[in-house]
Parts: sequence; structure tokens; C-alpha cells
Amino acid sequence: MNRRHQAVTLLQATEGSPTLAKLAALTRESTERLKAVELLIPATLRPAIQAGPIEGPTWCLLVRSNAAAAKVRQLLPALQAHLRTRGWEVNSIRLKIQT
Repeated sequence: MNRRHQAVTLLQATEGSPTLAKLAALTRESTERLKAVELLIPATLRPAIQAGPIEGPTWCLLVRSNAAAAKVRQLLPALQAHLRTRGWEVNSIRLKIQT
């Protein structure tokens, strides 16, 4: 049997695999959520935060330090409320500190 290996783009790979397509959609949604709440986060704190995984009604934010996480923790109720007004059902936001 003679197989030809052809390179495929990331878009083609995600369209061809339901698992990758779902992962790409969740990644896109997580990024959109972060953009939606960006203005609620102080400008000096924004570089320390990245969009993380979505697991059902729980969204995770990746934070660079304990100090940044402490500040973000104070903003969580406002972030959740804002996301709900935009149509996302977010029951909780989890913070994960990256080391």
C-alpha cells in the first residue's frame, strides 16, 4: 500500500475532527468571554490574565501571580454578571495561577 502524506491546515484538521472542532469552538468562546469583560479589568492587570478552559457553566482564567489573582477575585461577581448580560451562562469563574 502506498500512502501519500499531505499537509493540512489547522482549519482543515479541525473541520475533519469533531473533537478538534469542539476544542476550537471552546477556545474561541473563552477568548470572546475575556474580550467581553476586558474593560472591567484594570488596564495594569490585563496583561496578567489569559482566557482558560470552559467546563460547562464554569470558566477558568489563567493568572500569572498570586497578587494578580487576589485582585481578580474581587472582580469576579462583576465579571460573572456582565457575562450573563451578554448571554453566557457562567455560574462560576475559577482562577488558576500559572507558575
